[in-house]
Amino acid sequence: MRNVKTEISDWGVIEYDKAWKRQKEYFDVLVDAQLTGKDYVNSIVLCQHPPVYTLGRSGKASNMLLGEEQLQRIGAKLYHIDRGGDITFHGPGQVVCYPILNLEDFSLSLRNYIYVLEEAVIRTCAVYGIKAIRLENATGVWLDAYKLQARKICAIGVHASHFVTMHGLALNVNTDLRYFSYINPCGFVDKGVTSMQKELGREIDIEDVKSHLWQELLQLLRRE
Repeated sequence: MRNVKTEISDWGVIEYDKAWKRQKEYFDVLVDAQLTGKDYVNSIVLCQHPPVYTLGRSGKASNMLLGEEQLQRIGAKLYHIDRGGDITFHGPGQVVCYPILNLEDFSLSLRNYIYVLEEAVIRTCAVYGIKAIRLENATGVWLDAYKLQARKICAIGVHASHFVTMHGLALNVNTDLRYFSYINPCGFVDKGVTSMQKELGREIDIEDVKSHLWQELLQLLRRE
């Protein structure tokens, strides 16, 4: 692998539509560089969003259980976006990570890239004593994945074109899980959702989680 420059950015708390627009700008620069040979920098963006639901291109609208007026009442918005996956929630207390990368720099297929995202979350959870694993045919990171009490702690959905990625993952740290009761999370009706706070019974330092996450992700990418 040639020398690859990857920058880490923290956008803080940012409205979803503003983050989406900025992601797209970064994404377009990388795609253009990929096609024209210009210089570029890969990016790993961390942020949080005010309450928002996003529905992926393959998602079912019926998995959103509220109408527009009800969404307004709970202070949330809904966006139809171009990532894979179904519906999920973003909100305060959740670490959202948007890697905007040229996968060719890391010799990764899209499938292996998603595996890397999952692995970074699994390792981050392990730092806090939380045993998280994958669930076959269900992208994301889970606890007790093959038991009746299976619950998702991290949702993953990406978009890629010309080997360049955008969107990414959302790890529930201190997230208000009540918001997930208004949807069928990721299209599932028979599995739960959890957070690091719920599993450990205490509030977690979200800045520490961000730091562990991006370091694990960068380490995994550099190994590929």
